[in-house]
Amino acid sequence: MSEDMGILYRNYFPEDLKPTLEEFSVSGTILVQAAPTYEETLYLLSLYEKYEWIYGVVGWLDLSSSTFPEQLDFLMQKQGIVGLRPMLQDIERDDWILQEQVIENLRLLISNDLPLDLLITERHIPYIVALLERLPELRVVIDHIAKPEISKDGFEKWQADMTKLAKFPAAYCKLSGFLTLADSCEAGEFKPYIHHVVQAFGSSRVMFGSDWPVSLSGGSYQEAIQIVTDNLPSTISDTEKELFFSINAKSFYLLKERCEKI
Repeated sequence: MSEDMGILYRNYFPEDLKPTLEEFSVSGTILVQAAPTYEETLYLLSLYEKYEWIYGVVGWLDLSSSTFPEQLDFLMQKQGIVGLRPMLQDIERDDWILQEQVIENLRLLISNDLPLDLLITERHIPYIVALLERLPELRVVIDHIAKPEISKDGFEKWQADMTKLAKFPAAYCKLSGFLTLADSCEAGEFKPYIHHVVQAFGSSRVMFGSDWPVSLSGGSYQEAIQIVTDNLPSTISDTEKELFFSINAKSFYLLKERCEKI
């Protein structure tokens, strides 16, 4: 982080988020890692222990490491770990996740029924499709709808790639990150993307993500919610909205089984 990050160049703590959650009647949230370090994961788990409204932690481990099994065993003995996230968008090699060591370690996630958040861009989608062809039981959620370049032409290719990904029953998608996806977009330009995610994945495999505090660089928590609610298909029922904003996340992250706080 550097000073040119503007509003993000400061520490953010649970106390900074709590008033916003209360304002929007959010009973609890999931913390998702922001740094590829084991130490940060342990820190996030310490916050889980302290705050009842933190329902779980999506942490980080090096999936390419031979010591991954031991570290995973240690994390699985702790309360609060509900998933892992490799930061694929920051790795130079686009097919990194298809390495044999990574595949073997991902098999351990399947045996532990631990899902994977995928921080990717649209160029990674074909490799994730290839991954799920090899490991169809691996439960994954695509963060930020795979970060398409919404301000540029390219919807049709993204649409086709996401359709292929959605064919895997264990794949979910997060409606998140819209405030930082495009520098100069009207909110309505997100509509075809949101409509396609809902159509392709179905109402039971889509979930909302606030992307807070990163989203603050593009707007408020309210705006992050508003972009999604304003651009959902008009046929979406209140029951389906409850799936998007609550039930699907509880199901995907196994919150009822893992978290005594619910």
